[in-house]
Amino acid sequence: MKQRYLVIAIVILSFCSVFIGVKDISPLHLLSLTEDQWEILLISRFPRLISLIIAGVSMSVIGLIMQQLTRNKFVSPTTAGTEDSARFGILVSLMMFTSASPMQKMLVSFAFALLGTFIFMKILDKVKYKDVIFIPLVGLMFGQIVGSTTTFFAYKHDLIQSISAWLHGDFSMIMKGRYEMLYISIPVVIIAYLYANKFTVAGMGEEFSINLGLNYKQVVNIGLVIVALVTSVVILTVGMIPFLGLIIPNIVTLYQGDHLKKSLSHTALLGAAFVLFCDILGRVIIYPYEISIGLTVGVIGSGIFLFLLLRRKAYA
Repeated sequence: MKQRYLVIAIVILSFCSVFIGVKDISPLHLLSLTEDQWEILLISRFPRLISLIIAGVSMSVIGLIMQQLTRNKFVSPTTAGTEDSARFGILVSLMMFTSASPMQKMLVSFAFALLGTFIFMKILDKVKYKDVIFIPLVGLMFGQIVGSTTTFFAYKHDLIQSISAWLHGDFSMIMKGRYEMLYISIPVVIIAYLYANKFTVAGMGEEFSINLGLNYKQVVNIGLVIVALVTSVVILTVGMIPFLGLIIPNIVTLYQGDHLKKSLSHTALLGAAFVLFCDILGRVIIYPYEISIGLTVGVIGSGIFLFLLLRRKAYA
């Protein structure tokens, strides 16, 4: 779990990602690239690589923030209804604005993701039985209610095909001019790093935080805004990537502990490496076709999630 090994892994996976595709471009062609090959690299391969890294970093970081604020290792945008609320917001933007711009969709999606996350946090405050497994189950049920509502209105307004485009994460359509919104995540992740120590203190509980002079509610609200904003941007650009914000922080904290500032960089690097690996796997397993990133991350992530649950039971 050393940072230099993660950086080396990202460099190797990035190099492989650039040269995997239907159009044959090998490292040997770098010194004699044709105009078509340059266009493929600049319009498709490099934007895809950048979006993979940004999405992996940002979704892993916000998962770590959510786990810290809720003091639960099994809470993430996937298990707290945040992703489902963001998708509902996209549907509402399609219903309200027939020709909505990506920024309008993002703002509406952000508002719904933030509202959904606040509702989950309120439910968390009201629940007396705060078992580690019970809380994410409540979040999953809440997410399913929001998802069912989204499906109902999508069928009613004949938008089921449009909203299904955001159901599974997919990087195959990422190209120049269609991924730049992901850059919003970069300053947001930097803000998360600056607030890392405060998030760590807030994760110790409201009373403890207030005794240390921390404005607990303000810090929690900042954390939830970061989570909602990154979730809406990633879903609008590449779709839903399940379990990413759940498994990566858990793997990192097993080795690095619960100090957020210490584990944040490891979480970001491991998240980027994991998404790159899953994307490459999806592109080569049935080459020249490809499997969506939502499916590969979902299958591998759910397996790791089950392992974490069983591991907890074994050491209970």
